[in-house]
Amino acid sequence: MLDYGIFTFASKDEVLAKSKEFWNPDKTTFWEESGVPLVIDRREEYFLYDVSGKRLIDVHLNGGTYNVGHRNPEVVEAVTTAMQRFDIGNHHFPSLARTALAEALVTTGPPGMSKVVYASGGGEAIDIALKTARHATGRRRIVSIVKAYHGHTGLAVGTGDDRFSRLFLADRPDEFTHVPFNDLDAMRAALAPGDAAAVIMETIPATYGFPLPAPGYLEAVKRMCEEHGTLYIADEVQTGLMRTGELWGITKHGIAPDIMVTGKGLSGGVYPIAAVLVAEHAAGWLREDGFAHMASFGGAELGCVAALKTLEICTRPETRSIVHHAAAVIGAGLREIRAAHPGYFTGIRQNGLVFGLEFGHPEGAKHVMRHLYQHGVWAIFSTLDPAVLQYKPGILLRPELAEELLDRTAAAIAKAAAGAKAAA
Repeated sequence: MLDYGIFTFASKDEVLAKSKEFWNPDKTTFWEESGVPLVIDRREEYFLYDVSGKRLIDVHLNGGTYNVGHRNPEVVEAVTTAMQRFDIGNHHFPSLARTALAEALVTTGPPGMSKVVYASGGGEAIDIALKTARHATGRRRIVSIVKAYHGHTGLAVGTGDDRFSRLFLADRPDEFTHVPFNDLDAMRAALAPGDAAAVIMETIPATYGFPLPAPGYLEAVKRMCEEHGTLYIADEVQTGLMRTGELWGITKHGIAPDIMVTGKGLSGGVYPIAAVLVAEHAAGWLREDGFAHMASFGGAELGCVAALKTLEICTRPETRSIVHHAAAVIGAGLREIRAAHPGYFTGIRQNGLVFGLEFGHPEGAKHVMRHLYQHGVWAIFSTLDPAVLQYKPGILLRPELAEELLDRTAAAIAKAAAGAKAAA
């Protein structure tokens, strides 16, 4: 019996069956057939526990939501204390928590940021960013990257892969132009008409398997934007908050975006919140009609408290040191594993603690994911390139856990490589 007080299930099988019946049949079946029948129960630090008791080291982190760990004690304490006074709040009025977080985000953000608009999640924040760019420029067209992912909400879904936009009739070529990543000629052609409101890019495209920007690519795109009066929107939902070894990945390129989006990890994994940072020259609608975008749960005050504590943890010098040390250790360990399986484990994409592991089979990351799960590690294949595994250790990873993670990863990849060789 799985008894949680307010709800109970007779068994894990019942959870899975009712998940198909009442929640999402396709997704539930997909994970079962992939060999990952995970139903998460207890979670702490960088560990997940299935209801069966199976322990997993989490290097998926739900896209970085759990950068500072599951149920981080400092974030939990901050929110628990805040609940004695605060709740979601009222989105119409000035707010203590929203104002404090806005000031902290502007202070720690890239140069030129001056205003903050809140959302309850990353997709909604992207919608806000795109609407802001359209208002500021008086233009409609948005340029994004082929196989990008910026969320599934109304405007955001149009910027991403057509697998998702076509399903909901949101593929609008007159409004959304997609160009290949790292292709400056294609970007130049897309911007040449001078009618693009914004270019939106993840600093490192996550769902595409973290391909790294070629040297000078992002900088050149920013210059093109300036030449054509197009705004540059940096999607830092997955690359922000110290994942790359700096608070914001975009600043490693010396770029001050016109608009920047953060989310996922900003929540501390405890309370949903996302935010759009806007430069003053793009923030006109906030002066013209501050009621133009409203969200009952955007900037929920308890979420702001969680975000303030998370941002403080991320900006500590010791956190930066942990990231740099862990990145060096794990990067070296992965290179050793790759050397042992040169025909199978074919490449490593790394920026700080952002890793994309490349495999020589078109769906190799799916196979490795299954073996990692069996060996007590949870990492996820890249939805838009299943040959690449998303591998994202937490930013507070202890040295001994890093070593255990590498040991388990080595065993899993060896097993997957042996299976592939036997099947060849």
